Amino acid sequence: MTEIFESTGQALLYGIAGLVVMAVGFIALDLVTPGKLYHVVWTDRNRGAAVLLGSQSVAVGLVIMKAIEASESEQGLGYGLVSTLLYGLAGVLVMTVVGIVIGVVTPGQMGAVVLDDEGSRPHPAAWVQAGMYLGTGFMVGAAIS
Repeated sequence: MTEIFESTGQALLYGIAGLVVMAVGFIALDLVTPGKLYHVVWTDRNRGAAVLLGSQSVAVGLVIMKAIEASESEQGLGYGLVSTLLYGLAGVLVMTVVGIVIGVVTPGQMGAVVLDDEGSRPHPAAWVQAGMYLGTGFMVGAAIS
């Protein structure tokens, strides 16, 4: 029974570490997206912004999952939590840089183009950037394992 409580406590701590990384990812995406991201998604109901946020969340979750898997070692829980945070933050950093680079090499201001949400569908650029976030998540996740 003690193992169950210990494992549950570890799962909660890893969940908190993952939540911290997810929050940093949200803040980073908010910084590179025109307007306030929470307002653009929840109030304006912008589909392009929702596609970006959803894909980034999945990508960050993948990086966190791989970081937790890689941290399972004899070095202890503290090491695992720190490595999960650092790997997760590295993933967020790489995703943010990829988003900025895409914005530089594409025509127009990428953030504004992605949020061009006229009609019933997101701008195709939103799907491209979403794919880049997911690809980056897979890339960083593979580097961790």
